[in-house]
Amino acid sequence: MAGFGPAATRPHYGGTLRVEIRESPPSPEVFGVPKGFVLTTWEAGRRAVFTADENAPGGRPFLDNVDIQLARSLRDQSVDLDLGKADVVELGLAELRRHAAGRRVWPSSPVRLMALVFGPRISDARVREALALAVDRSAIHSVLLQKQGEISGALLPQWITGYAFVFGASADVAKAQALVASLGPADRTLSLAVDDAANRSIADRIQLNARDAHLTVSIVPTANADVRLVETRIPSADAPHALASVAIAFGLNEPAPARNPEEQYLAERALLDGYRVIPLFHLPDVYGAGPRVQGGPVIDQLGEWRFDSLWLEDRP
Repeated sequence: MAGFGPAATRPHYGGTLRVEIRESPPSPEVFGVPKGFVLTTWEAGRRAVFTADENAPGGRPFLDNVDIQLARSLRDQSVDLDLGKADVVELGLAELRRHAAGRRVWPSSPVRLMALVFGPRISDARVREALALAVDRSAIHSVLLQKQGEISGALLPQWITGYAFVFGASADVAKAQALVASLGPADRTLSLAVDDAANRSIADRIQLNARDAHLTVSIVPTANADVRLVETRIPSADAPHALASVAIAFGLNEPAPARNPEEQYLAERALLDGYRVIPLFHLPDVYGAGPRVQGGPVIDQLGEWRFDSLWLEDRP
């Protein structure tokens, strides 16, 4: 164990890591299995327990078990971390501000895409483009997102493709107004739903931005809204695979696999033509850890768990 410092911080075997997340995957196959562990308990929508694999390649993890509570709101996760009921939780923006001081916080690369996705009712591309031009991404990024992640008009982030900067993401209210100037009030009215309540403040700002462009947006609690504010995970650093996954998640036509960067760019450009999807930001996953957790980080660049690098140290 040389090189690990004082005895109290040396890795040792044992213990159950208590984790909470927002997601509620429908099946173990969708959920996946962390490296070095095997699934031993699955309670759909509630709980998943993973146990250390004694024969794991590279050696057995230090932890005995990882007990993951599913479908926990960010606020509840934050409270449980404060109370010592959880060891590792997701941190939203409000929670990140509270826990940044004195806590270990681990971010991934920007692996989640936040976007506006239109349903079929808004058939006039001018309305969709006007909303794209109305959104003040810079203000939202600076104030509401606290400069977490990256502003983007692309489906895939810059760190994967190298060309995301080519897609425009600047607001142009004058152009947005011109696009809808000839439309009647009914044609300039649309409803907006928010898939995650944690993003309601962003939806409120988009509603205000739309008003400046002479669009009337009402925020409604329904999946049948004209446009939805959604997030999806980018599952791979392989650009063709990542783009296909994002297209499927947003109900777009799956592109043919690209053979080179130019084809990749053209495939992404084709998906964005018509403004059925308006990319807004690429955001990282951020996790915070309680005082018992040693080692880390808990996630890698793509936001995949690294529980095999952790151990627990009981504190008085």
